Amino acid sequence: MYLMAIFSLAGTAQALEMPTVSYSADQTMESAEGTTTGMIYVTPTMERREMDMQGEQTIVITRRDKNVVWTLMPSEQMYMESKPGSSNRSDDMNDYTVDESTPVGHEVVNGISCEKTKIIMTGKDGTKMGGFWWISKEGIVIKMDMIAKDKGGKMRMKSELTNLKIGKQNPHLFEIPPGYSKMSMPGMPGMGGGGFDIKKAMDMLK
Repeated sequence: MYLMAIFSLAGTAQALEMPTVSYSADQTMESAEGTTTGMIYVTPTMERREMDMQGEQTIVITRRDKNVVWTLMPSEQMYMESKPGSSNRSDDMNDYTVDESTPVGHEVVNGISCEKTKIIMTGKDGTKMGGFWWISKEGIVIKMDMIAKDKGGKMRMKSELTNLKIGKQNPHLFEIPPGYSKMSMPGMPGMGGGGFDIKKAMDMLK
């Protein structure tokens, strides 16, 4: 499920960078499944990501202060609870470790000065992922362009923020709404494993 993978990747990228400010922004995500847009709301310890997937809205709230992730399904008024990296799925980016993080220069993205960084990560199952992140001086991941392995082929995933607004966020955005019922976390298809020449894949992004 490519869009869910990039949804998770975007959150993990921001968690690794730990922004020093609170902010909101529009987010555009692109994968082999197509392009989708959503909203994000972030503080240094909390995050809310909203996205429409196949006509259904999905909301993911990450509470790093509580070490918990809530996935909300507003149409059903239900939510799933998990811990970061606890799903054992290869599309859970919390299960990836960073092998390389190398600054490669500065670029302006959507009017914001960013440091471009080359990233290479490895999942618990050996899956490789690599690409570039563009990070603002406040630690905000403004843009990502990544490649991973999926069912024997290359999978490209992109994410970009626009309409960035730095400022205090409503704390209610990071809580489970009243009336929601808890359900167990179902299994999700992974991105597959196997060998992957990450160096060659990186050349596609340059």
